[in-house]
Amino acid sequence: MKSNENSAKTFKKRNYKPMIIVLSVILIGAIGVLSGMQGVKDFDAFDITILPLMNAILNSFTFVFLACALIAILKRNITVHRRFIYAAFTTTFLFLITYVAYHYLAPSTPYGGEGFMAAFYYFILITHIILAAAIVPLALTSVARAWNMENERHKKIARWTMPIWLYVSFTGVLVYILISPYY
Repeated sequence: MKSNENSAKTFKKRNYKPMIIVLSVILIGAIGVLSGMQGVKDFDAFDITILPLMNAILNSFTFVFLACALIAILKRNITVHRRFIYAAFTTTFLFLITYVAYHYLAPSTPYGGEGFMAAFYYFILITHIILAAAIVPLALTSVARAWNMENERHKKIARWTMPIWLYVSFTGVLVYILISPYY
């Protein structure tokens, strides 16, 4: 028991807030800037249309990892939960790399559907974009609170973070499926 008391006394909380703010501004800002770019002219080193497929695959993995993390925490298996959350962060990071690469290299792809499908696509796309921007600081804050062993505060924000992140990863795949015929 004494070693646990010593561990609790020597644990020092860190202030992750500045890092969270900086990372959120950089990531959201970079993606915003990329959305207005024309793409690289005459890029032909490889078929860049493979990148959106990779984005969808990575988003699929993120969704599965998050679902497994949710199941693990509901079963109170913190170690497995933590591992799946780290896996979700990893696939999300890899997604960001392929997403930024594609949007740097390629011009924006317009959706070619009409009627109900166009309305459905744009509803999914707009909610996806808004919530994807929101998930950056939410996910970073959630993990920072877990690292600081602020369990109650972690649970409070994770109740919002988990469903939003699940929605964002699922709708990322759905957006790909809906727009892929127009690449």
